[in-house]
Amino acid sequence: MRHPAEVLFAGEKPFPVLPAVDHYAGSEKLMKKALQLQQELGPIFDITCDCEDGARAGAEREHAEMAAAVILSDDNRFLRVGARIHDVTHPHWRQDLEILVGRAGGRLPFLTFPKPRSADDVRIQIEALRECERDHAIDRRIPVHVLIETHGALREVWEIAAQPGVESLDFGLMDFVSGHHGAIPGSAMKSPSQFDHPLVARAKAEIAAAALANGVVPSHNVTTELKDIDTIRNDARRARGEFGYLRMWSIHPNQIVPIVEAMRPDFSEVQSAGEILTAAQDNDWGPIQHEGKLHDRASYRYYWELLKRAQVTGMELPAGLAARFFPA
Repeated sequence: MRHPAEVLFAGEKPFPVLPAVDHYAGSEKLMKKALQLQQELGPIFDITCDCEDGARAGAEREHAEMAAAVILSDDNRFLRVGARIHDVTHPHWRQDLEILVGRAGGRLPFLTFPKPRSADDVRIQIEALRECERDHAIDRRIPVHVLIETHGALREVWEIAAQPGVESLDFGLMDFVSGHHGAIPGSAMKSPSQFDHPLVARAKAEIAAAALANGVVPSHNVTTELKDIDTIRNDARRARGEFGYLRMWSIHPNQIVPIVEAMRPDFSEVQSAGEILTAAQDNDWGPIQHEGKLHDRASYRYYWELLKRAQVTGMELPAGLAARFFPA
C-alpha cells in the first residue's frame, strides 16, 4: 500500500507540519528546563534558544556558544531545538550564524530571523545562511522562520513568504504595537484587544494569508497571561479559529499544554479523516464514497494534513491509524 506522503503531493511542495508550540527560552537554565519538559511530553512543542533578547550586551559570542552546546546535548532527543539570531542591523548576527551553523548545523530544525525591515533583509540573511552551510559542509538547507514585526516587513510580507527556505512567518505583536508610536494603545498587546483592534487584526490576517498562500506556517504571537489556563487556551483558540494560525509562541511552561490543546483538530474530524484515508489507501488512492459523499485526491490532501496535525500535537489516534500512517 502506498503511503499518502508518496502520492498526494507528487511534484509539489508539501505544506510543513510543525509542532503547535514554539517555546522560547533565553537562558541556559530555562533551555534545560524546557528540554526536560519536552522529554516528558514528547515532541509536541519546539524549543527556540533565544540568542537575540537572551544574550547580554557584550556576551553575544558566549551566549551563542552556550545555545549551540544545548542543541548538541544528549538531552535534545527529538532534534526540535532551534535558535533565534540577532537582526540584520546588529553587528553580531553573522557571528551568531557562524557559531550555530558551524557547531550545530546538522541538528538545527530551523533558525529564526527577527525584525526584518523588508524582503531584502530576509534575502541577505538567507544568503548568508546558505553560504555558512556550504562553508561547514552542511548537506541540508536549514529552514528559516521570519518574525514580522515592522511596518516594512508587513508591507512586503507576501514577498517574504515566497522566499526559498522560509517555513514559518511569526507575528511579533509587542514590537508591532510599539512601532505605531502610541497610535495603538498598549491594551492591544493583550486580550481581548489584540484580536479586536483593527490595525492589529489586519496585520494578523495579512500575515496568515500570505503564509498559507505560499505554503508557509503562520505562527501566532505569545499571550502575556502566564497563570490563567483558560485565558491562555482561549487566546490560542482565537488565533486558530479566527485567524488561521497553526502554531503559537510560548514563553512559560504553563502555556505549552493549553496552546497544544487549543490547536488540536476536532476529534470527530480526525476519526473521519482516518476512515477516509484508510479506504482511499485500500483503493490505491482512487475516488471513494464515504457516508454518501464522494472523495478524491483533493479531499484526501485535506484529511492527510489534518491527520498529521493531530499526530504532531500528541493526539491519541484511533486504533490502527498510527501503525498504518505513522510507523515508528
